[in-house]
Amino acid sequence: MATETIVKHLMTENPLTAGPDMPLRQAASLMRDRKIRHLPVVEEGGRLVGILTDRDVRHAAFVPALAERLTWELRRMKSLRVRDVMTWSVVTTHPAATLTQAGMTMFQRRIGSLPVVENGRLVGILTETDVLGALTAGTEGDPGPLV
Repeated sequence: MATETIVKHLMTENPLTAGPDMPLRQAASLMRDRKIRHLPVVEEGGRLVGILTDRDVRHAAFVPALAERLTWELRRMKSLRVRDVMTWSVVTTHPAATLTQAGMTMFQRRIGSLPVVENGRLVGILTETDVLGALTAGTEGDPGPLV
């Protein structure tokens, strides 16, 4: 009997991260330069506190227009930190979770990645690209069974 693939075998280990006090501009540049859409946010010791997504960054781009209408100070906008725009409530998974469990969570929650946490620390990240890659691995138009 074949066993199902587990997250540990698909995840990116030791993913690129940001600290909550990193300037947003720096984090956005990092994401653009590395071509990533999800940046886990960790405190010292690797404890996951949030995630910065490309969507969070895009929403923050609207802040200047809001500031103009709400008479915020321009310098306040320029000093945005990751913590000011990141997603605080993060859905995670465990390295021993199955691909099916992780994929269903991502589908049901409509999210593009799952930080992988073990013993309270970030150990990896699983993205929709990882899941789709595993589902289509070795296929030439015939999905066949997933093992």
